Amino acid sequence: MKRKKTLLISTAIVFVITFLLYNSSNTKNKYSREYYYLGTINEVTILGINKSKSEKLLNHCDEILKDIENKMSDTIPGSDVSKINNNAGSNFVNVSDDTFFVIKEAIRYSNLSDGNFDITIGPISDLWGIGTKNSNVPSVEEIQNILDLVDYKNIILDESNKSIKLNKSNMRIDLGAIAKGYAADIIVDYLKANNVKSAIVNLGGNIYTLGSKNHKDPFTVGIQDPTLPRGNSIGNIKTTNKSVVTSGIYERYIQKGNKIYHHILNPYSGYPFENELSSVTIISNKSIICDALSTSVFGLGLEKGFDLIESLDNVDAILITKNKEIYLTSNIKNKFNLTDNSFKIINKDIILK
Repeated sequence: MKRKKTLLISTAIVFVITFLLYNSSNTKNKYSREYYYLGTINEVTILGINKSKSEKLLNHCDEILKDIENKMSDTIPGSDVSKINNNAGSNFVNVSDDTFFVIKEAIRYSNLSDGNFDITIGPISDLWGIGTKNSNVPSVEEIQNILDLVDYKNIILDESNKSIKLNKSNMRIDLGAIAKGYAADIIVDYLKANNVKSAIVNLGGNIYTLGSKNHKDPFTVGIQDPTLPRGNSIGNIKTTNKSVVTSGIYERYIQKGNKIYHHILNPYSGYPFENELSSVTIISNKSIICDALSTSVFGLGLEKGFDLIESLDNVDAILITKNKEIYLTSNIKNKFNLTDNSFKIINKDIILK
C-alpha cells in the first residue's frame, strides 16, 4: 500500500510538538526559509548574518534536505530505502554513506531500547496508515499476518561494501523516526562550517538551537501541553547548542468508537504502545540522538525509559504522564521552568518505590 502524503496532512501530524518562544523583534538580521521535505514542513532561521550570505546558506539547506529525502524516503522510487525495500529477501543494495550511517545508528538504538525502536515497522505503519487518507484500524488477523516481518535483527549490514539487505521478502524499512534528526545535524554542521553563530533549525518539530539569541541569551524552548492543541506550553527550558525533540500520543492518531489509536506503534504487538506516558521530550547535543530516543523511551515506558536516559551521557528527558505528572532526569531537573500548575513535577525516587 502506497502512502500518499500531502502538505495539509503533514503539517497537522508532525511526530514532535516542541516549539520555540522568543521575541523576534529584538533580533537583528533574522532570515528564515521554509522547505517541504521528509513528509513535513521544515524551517531554518539564521540570525546575525547579512541577507546575501543568509540567502546563499538557506539555498544550500534546501539542497541538503532534498538530498537526504532522495536517499531516505520510502516513497520515492530509486531512493536508497526504496531499493532496500524492493530487494527485501533477495539482494544486498549498495547505499550512500548517509543512509548506511542512519540505518546503522537505528540498529544501535534498537539494541539500546530492547527492540522498542525498530525501523522495520514499515509493514505495520503502512497497514494502519495513521496520518494519511487511508488510515484505518486493522483487524487482529491483518496484523498477525505481517507481524513477523518486523524485526531489526533481520537487517544485514555489509560494512566493507556499504550495502544492506533485509532477510525476509516484504520487509520494509521506515526511517521516519530518525531521518529528520540526522538531517537537522547535517544542517547544523553546515551552518557551523560557514561561521554561523546563531540559528534555529526546526524540521517538523525537531528543534536545534545553534548558539544563542543576540549572541548572549539562550533560546527558550516551550514544551507542548499534551492535553491541548499545538502552541500551548506547560513549561520551558533554556537551550544553547542543543536539540529538543518530543514524541507524543496527541497529534497523530485515529479514533474508532471511543478508542483512540496514536501513531507510535509497538513492534512486538503491532498496536500503538499502551503505557502511562503521553509525551517524551529528549534534550541532547545531537538531533539524531533525540529523534531515536524520543520513540525508544516512549516505547519503554516511564520507569525503563527514565532509567535508560539516566544511564546515558549528555542526554536528558522530560517525561509527561497521562495523569499530568512530569518526571525530569537529573541534569534537567533544575533547568525546567513549570508554567502550568495543573501539572506536577514528581521526584524520580517515587518511580523506584
